[in-house]
Amino acid sequence: MKVIVTKVAEKKIKKGIPLITKEDLTREEVLNQEVSFVSLSGETLGIGYLSKQNKGIGWFLSSKETSIQEVWLCKLFMQAKAKRERLLQDEWTNAFRLFNGEGDGFGGFVIDQYDSYAVFHWYNEFVYSIRERIIRAFREVFPEIEGAYEKNRFDNPLCENAHLFGNVGQFPMVVKENGVNYAVYLDEGWMTGIFLDQREVRGRLVDGLLAGKNVLNMFSYTGAFSVAASVGGATQTTSVDLAKRSLEKTREQFEVNGLPVEQQKIYVMDVFRYFDYAKKHQLTYDTIILDPPSFARNGKKSFSVAKNYGELIEQSVEILSKNGIIIASANAANITREKFQQNIETALKKKNVQYQFFDKKSLPEDFPAVKGFSESDYLKVFFIKIKF
Repeated sequence: MKVIVTKVAEKKIKKGIPLITKEDLTREEVLNQEVSFVSLSGETLGIGYLSKQNKGIGWFLSSKETSIQEVWLCKLFMQAKAKRERLLQDEWTNAFRLFNGEGDGFGGFVIDQYDSYAVFHWYNEFVYSIRERIIRAFREVFPEIEGAYEKNRFDNPLCENAHLFGNVGQFPMVVKENGVNYAVYLDEGWMTGIFLDQREVRGRLVDGLLAGKNVLNMFSYTGAFSVAASVGGATQTTSVDLAKRSLEKTREQFEVNGLPVEQQKIYVMDVFRYFDYAKKHQLTYDTIILDPPSFARNGKKSFSVAKNYGELIEQSVEILSKNGIIIASANAANITREKFQQNIETALKKKNVQYQFFDKKSLPEDFPAVKGFSESDYLKVFFIKIKF
């Protein structure tokens, strides 16, 4: 099936930007099919497919291939495996990303490794429809993977999260990252219990950045930052998350590391309510970690990283110890690194404090991004010293 794209889309494709939007097409096309993209002048640009995914309507895949064959998929998986050779041999870490969608040459799905198991995340109906072809190629290149699960990240009630192939895992499964244990559940919902893209940030904490400090972990999820800080010598951690499951899950993460849970504080509470609670009880913290979802809603109140992150910074300054640290993280493709830093600085200037950005992190090596395609380079983390 040939699909004609606009002149703007042709330039975008030739620059290496793989996402296809509705505006890139010269007419409405049938979705969920493999296609050959053609310019207005009739030049064949390469292969891809059409399938709705977030803001896109398809992906450009290759200017060299003529179709999506298992041989080519094997080639992509072998290249991805070679990029991760260091991680595959790391005795201290066995949980990381094996294949990062468009960053590894095929937008629409990602694959994560948890010890000897894999989790496939399908982001649109087309990749789901050819998943058997993808899985055959994957198993040829990664025969060491004993079993796999799938997470369907698109809107189709008939496509359920399920065991995919091989052995059935026993959960919680305990995996290692930077020598720290984390309990994960590959058979529950979209999330497993740990966000693998934050490995390098947690590594800084494990290495002792917050040794001797009292740490507040906001939007804590399962408390992974809290555990990493504790392993690295933090005197106490406080974890705050609105989800009820966070209490049990955070306790479990401390327990699988043999750390005393009773020395930690865990609150199931809205983050902004906790700021009020802390101020009311005159609580202060040496370090505050802010890692909110890109968008969240609690009743009538909504939160957006792009619009509301400055409020988090301002509230944090009010309960931060003198010469404290804020670790500010944004997992959002809709805000640039420069704009995110600018929002942080605006909030800090508003609070009339001195500050120094002393470290920063982005996606780790197993999350390769596409050059010039900002949506694929979504993680921004800043380490900031505050003086007042």
